Amino acid sequence: MSIEINNESSMEVDEAALQRLAVYALDAMHVHPDAELAIVLVDEGAMEQLHVQWMDEPGPTDVLSFPMDELRPGTEEEPAPAGLLGDIVLCPQVAQSQAETAKHSLTEELLLLTTHGILHLLGFDHAEPAEEKEMFGIQRDILVGFAMQERRR
Repeated sequence: MSIEINNESSMEVDEAALQRLAVYALDAMHVHPDAELAIVLVDEGAMEQLHVQWMDEPGPTDVLSFPMDELRPGTEEEPAPAGLLGDIVLCPQVAQSQAETAKHSLTEELLLLTTHGILHLLGFDHAEPAEEKEMFGIQRDILVGFAMQERRR
């Protein structure tokens, strides 16, 4: 797995945990080991610009996903092909505010947002109730499995 993490934000984040989660999530979704993913962390101003440019919505958001090769999840027998999965952009300042509201750590919020972003890159969406149920169920399963793996470390 080629996972590049670039923290352009002014906040310190646990990049190693994001890396481990991304590997775990991509393995869980049977994405080819040669797939490439980029995770960029930016401050609110940069995120707001991206949010306006790509979603035509004002203000910064927590996570944006930019798929490249439109890879989809594979199976154990037939993993997804190698390719460019795409880019995930995270805003730690927005994530920090959400973490405080949810009463958990910034790292936990960034892990959730990274998982959410990866699922969007793999074609999942949550516009319709059935889609939301499926996507959020997979997201929960990945986060629970990752937390269990982390406890064994």
